[in-house]
Amino acid sequence: MISVAIDGPSGAGKSSMARRLAAELGYTYVDTGAMYRAVGLYALRAGKDPADNAAVEALLPEVHLDIRLQDGVQHVLLNGEDVSDAIRAEQVGMAASAVGANPAVRAFLLDTQRSLAKSRDVLMDGRDIGTVVLPDATVKIFLTASPEARAQRRYAELAAKGQPADYDTVLADIRRRDDQDIHRAAAPLRRAEDAVLVDTSELDIEQSFAALKQVILDRTRQNG
Repeated sequence: MISVAIDGPSGAGKSSMARRLAAELGYTYVDTGAMYRAVGLYALRAGKDPADNAAVEALLPEVHLDIRLQDGVQHVLLNGEDVSDAIRAEQVGMAASAVGANPAVRAFLLDTQRSLAKSRDVLMDGRDIGTVVLPDATVKIFLTASPEARAQRRYAELAAKGQPADYDTVLADIRRRDDQDIHRAAAPLRRAEDAVLVDTSELDIEQSFAALKQVILDRTRQNG
């Protein structure tokens, strides 16, 4: 089985690029961040502080996640409800980062992620895929861009959806999220020693896609 791990900070475009790459290369896309977002969403709906490890751990027996792949796209079901859209809210993103630092949550989701990689060719993106989830991945990529570039892209994305946004607020949120991810105790965001660094600060979408695809093709040939 071929496994591709794409790690990087929030707003680097991991999910959108990973979905497109998986479709192009015929791999199964596994959005691990969506799993954490689903747990974060459940905690918020339950009225719990996502950063309260004990409170969130107590909720885990009530959480039943199912991953359905339709036309190569992953749909996340939380206790039978398709929450694929609900988990993309900004508040849920912050909650996902908080629960992602919880060892109990990480253990809860780790088995599911590894099982998928053993049964098919997969492409996963997240914060610690190459360092923790799939340390023996065929290809490891650390995808990043400057906070300013990521904030500008997010601001444009929100504006295109007709959602009011302030660039400085978006930038502050990204910097806060970076700090939270880098300094958390459990599996902090970091580049694996054998990961290829791809910085897209100065690249557009098509250039970024081409760069990532080339890395994957080169590495799979080397390991093939």
